[in-house]
Amino acid sequence: MGAPLSDRPRLPLRPLGRTGLAVTPIGFGAFKIGRNEGAKYPDRYDLPSDLESAAVLHGVLDLGIRLIDTAPAYGLSEARIGAALKARRDAFVLSTKVGERFEDGRSHFDFSEDGARRSIDRSIGLLGGPPDMLLVHSDGRDVEILREGGAVRAVLAARDEGLVRAVGFSGKTPEGARVAMEWADVLMVAFSARDRSHETVIEEARARGVGILVKKGLDSGHLPADEAIRFCLGNASVDALVIGGLSLAHLAANVDAALEVRPPQGASAARGR
Repeated sequence: MGAPLSDRPRLPLRPLGRTGLAVTPIGFGAFKIGRNEGAKYPDRYDLPSDLESAAVLHGVLDLGIRLIDTAPAYGLSEARIGAALKARRDAFVLSTKVGERFEDGRSHFDFSEDGARRSIDRSIGLLGGPPDMLLVHSDGRDVEILREGGAVRAVLAARDEGLVRAVGFSGKTPEGARVAMEWADVLMVAFSARDRSHETVIEEARARGVGILVKKGLDSGHLPADEAIRFCLGNASVDALVIGGLSLAHLAANVDAALEVRPPQGASAARGR
């Protein structure tokens, strides 16, 4: 993994929109520690054991990454994060989702208000406490889900009750992102050199103080990591790029690539103003 952890330069913290949360420009997507079925990665991989997952999670924090993203759709991921990182919970920002869960080898969707509330309660139990962020996890029917509104009402209620700091939407389409921008603190969008469909949305979100988390920035492993990281983080409106993986060596290289990116001056100060 290169230089000893104590000698590595530290990732800077960035404000996540208007949320009051600060995140590192690289976040860890915790899909692979919990699920290896129905994945869209180019290579198959074995699901790690509890001990192996814990080693990855602690390694992520030791690399200076301060954002971890999970979901009920990520299989064992929430439970493994709760078990492994209980003693280090204050060291990172944690995001999870509602709307989709993965059980018995397939995804189950429930965007009703009651279903989302049950999902929140279940996630809190598995994680050992509330997350910092709750996102509605779309199945692709972005606008329909948002107009029905049940899941949105549930996450807004969780924020209003002080259970979480921020709420938002992890969708598939620019149209959905624009609808969600009316209430969301954070948007998670796909953005890469191969998929720039959300580029204008990202700029609109920045102007409104909405935080931007990028998913699929490496196109599920199909793009060279260093080039993809430079592309995503070179956009001054991107707060963090969430990257998955099981190799700490690869994650360390991703951190090094992120440290080389210098977005335009004043980008952070401009967010939310």
